[in-house]
Amino acid sequence: MSNTQTAAEPKTSSRKRWNATDLGLIAVFAALVAGSALIAAIPVGGLGVPITLQTLAVMLTGLALGPGRAFAAVGLYVLLGLAGLPIFSGGRSGLGILATASAGYIIAFPLAAAAAGWLATIVLRRTAKARTALFFACAMVSSILLVHTLGVLGMVVNGKLALSNAFIADLAYYPGDILKNVLAAVVAVALHKAFPDLLIRRVK
Repeated sequence: MSNTQTAAEPKTSSRKRWNATDLGLIAVFAALVAGSALIAAIPVGGLGVPITLQTLAVMLTGLALGPGRAFAAVGLYVLLGLAGLPIFSGGRSGLGILATASAGYIIAFPLAAAAAGWLATIVLRRTAKARTALFFACAMVSSILLVHTLGVLGMVVNGKLALSNAFIADLAYYPGDILKNVLAAVVAVALHKAFPDLLIRRVK
């Protein structure tokens, strides 16, 4: 029995270790998030927090890659932006972004991607039915609990808004997020059908 366990342990350990494919996926999805921040940013009010395709890319990253790799991909995007690359919405960059009303949303992105990825692994492990609807639910829960909550907090702290006013301002992002999360769920399901071991091999 001990011999069997000893033989199995290296295999289990190696499954948890990222390989070149994982690192490549992290880089590709980090670039996807960066590109999505620069496409057709729509300003909202005077807070400097535009509507972009970022949440679509962030949620798709989580649903496709799972918690660890998604956190690494979106975290890499955030770190590169803070380091000076002009990859935040509107071509902004640098540590100064942490003093703007957008700070809460940006800080939330890696956490939300990881949360969506964690929930997606549960879906993939437990059922093959209604995955699009369940992935959409994963994305919405992650968006509401992390992106919108921290986004509101950022507007309160850096935008100097009252909590009620920040909450109302944040509501403007919900219709777009619903549509983007639907699209993220559809694309993620298609990716998992085309590449069955993209994430499922990590939850067996």
